[in-house]
Amino acid sequence: MLRRSLDDLKRPLPHVHLITTDVFDTLLLRHGRSLRSRIVAGEEQFARFLQNAGSFIHPYELVRARLLAERFAYRALNAGCGAGEVRLADVISRQLAILGLPQALIDRRLEIEIAIEKHALFANGDLAMMLRCQREAGVKVVAVSDTGLPGGKVAELIDYFHGPGLIDRVYSSADLQASKRQGKLFLKVLEAEGVSADRVLHIGDDPSADSLVPNRMGIQAVHLPKAAFKHLLSRADGALTETIRQAKRRVARRNSIPPIGDPVSFGRSVFGPIVAEFCLLLWLYFQQAASDRNSAIVFCARGGIGIREAFERFQASFGLSLPIKRENILISRLIAARAAIGMRSSVVLDELAREFGGASFAAVGNALGGGRYDFPAIWRQKFEAGRFFALLDTDAGRDVDQDIRSQNDLLKIHLQQIADEAKRIILCDTGLYGSTQRLLSAGLPDRDLETVQFARCNYKGLSEDHFSKVAGLVVEDRFYNPFKVRTVVLRYWQIIESLFEPTVPSVNYLSMAEDGTVVGNCGEIGYGKLDPAKGNPLLAGALQYIDELRSGANILREADCAWLRLKQAIINPTEEDMVVLGVGPRSVDFGRPDLVPIVGQAQQASIGHQLIAVKSHLWREGAIARDFPRLKPALLRAVEMAHVLRSVSARINL
Repeated sequence: MLRRSLDDLKRPLPHVHLITTDVFDTLLLRHGRSLRSRIVAGEEQFARFLQNAGSFIHPYELVRARLLAERFAYRALNAGCGAGEVRLADVISRQLAILGLPQALIDRRLEIEIAIEKHALFANGDLAMMLRCQREAGVKVVAVSDTGLPGGKVAELIDYFHGPGLIDRVYSSADLQASKRQGKLFLKVLEAEGVSADRVLHIGDDPSADSLVPNRMGIQAVHLPKAAFKHLLSRADGALTETIRQAKRRVARRNSIPPIGDPVSFGRSVFGPIVAEFCLLLWLYFQQAASDRNSAIVFCARGGIGIREAFERFQASFGLSLPIKRENILISRLIAARAAIGMRSSVVLDELAREFGGASFAAVGNALGGGRYDFPAIWRQKFEAGRFFALLDTDAGRDVDQDIRSQNDLLKIHLQQIADEAKRIILCDTGLYGSTQRLLSAGLPDRDLETVQFARCNYKGLSEDHFSKVAGLVVEDRFYNPFKVRTVVLRYWQIIESLFEPTVPSVNYLSMAEDGTVVGNCGEIGYGKLDPAKGNPLLAGALQYIDELRSGANILREADCAWLRLKQAIINPTEEDMVVLGVGPRSVDFGRPDLVPIVGQAQQASIGHQLIAVKSHLWREGAIARDFPRLKPALLRAVEMAHVLRSVSARINL
């Protein structure tokens, strides 16, 4: 479609019946003040308003709650294919909810938002003059904006700067739950205005939403890019605002947690705020996802069982609601791998090659089929992923393949029983790589699957194509970074798994109960059917903390201190920390009974051999603290410095 320039608006446009204009950075321009600084200014005003009303909440806590609510709303929106829009009123509502403030304050906070915008914007007089000329020539002019603001508030801003009568109507993505970036907002405009695409001229600053998208739809477009220096000015303002905010955050983080040798007390004081923070982020994510009524949340066995317990208690403590179906699901990497094999998806081959390196085809077949089979000699050869599907399709592989397909049929029945016809299914698990997500998505293409986890990390070095559907709500990083406190869990990930997993076997096999319900070898895992804190003092302590919560402000304050204490316990453990954080051997899973110790047996060998053996331990700092009590300070400092250098090098190479 012919591209026009702004000069064309000075002349008659005989073939144009409707002009649509973007609002922010097009009809209304900015002084270079970033979104971050506008949010901070707004929350500072809101804090003063609350103080006058008798509620004392620090502006930092308001800003942090607002940013979290906004961040995870967009994260959930994008994971759900980006359909719809995040409403600012919903963001504010969630911000107020987690801080224990009344919902009646939403309108007041929106008023402050508009007042801040009135100071940050100014009129694009040249564009307005051209639009008025076209209106006088009989062309209708409407505003079309991707924004979290309702159309009435956008119209208020336009009238404030341009006076009444410039725009006939405002189409807001927040009102219509359709965006320009996907083209759906344009479709709604065309339908409402009763005009064909070739009779519309659109004006805007975004190269995609305001130019490429409308052009593909047959709409003529005028692209008005924002000046580069204004973009840089806004980024600089945002960076300065964030630097100041983080400095205030460090000042506010004054309290410290003393050494704790009792597991329950450690769970309460350290893991309590950490788990509560995770639950808060889950609730923010789920609230946005709940706007998609055709959705369901499933908590994965085993780690999701403990997460579900903490999350439900978190909601109860805060009096929060969540209008979305949620159940626990009988799932494991093995169950998910069978689903991918049923579809002959190549994604499962990476996982099998990694899990069964050095094993035979027979070992893989026994694990996946769940039985013992009379394999011919070729199956006793070393496993090669590229040959596996072909072997399954032979007569010798028929029994294995049939057992896999039978298990897949039960999985589909189970999913139907717990999620009904929900198209969008959100899995909740501990982490890290998201193998279950990757495999299930390949095996169940008729379901729109996504995963929320405590942490996300590509420690396997495999494809990250599925990462757009896997969110690590607390941590997302490539490795432990000493400059990012929360990434310390990547040094000792097994403590997070152990924290949330109940003492039940991994799900290896599904079967049908007499009442038609699908059950697993792990036993009953439905919510309320077992106590995930039984025999787990760390989780028991964390749940005690959550049961007594009343305000998210406490979580935001105390989680920062708790993370510092956990980092200290993991990277420089005392004898008490070793007792508290020491967990038993971890299961290899994937249909195998093998166990791997976190910190192996101490060796009677030379110091050199002991140092080499440190790499074989899952918690290396713990092994150093145990085996080298005298050298511990120097060795742990050296290990930490190595991580510092790696993090700096990685940043330089970006």
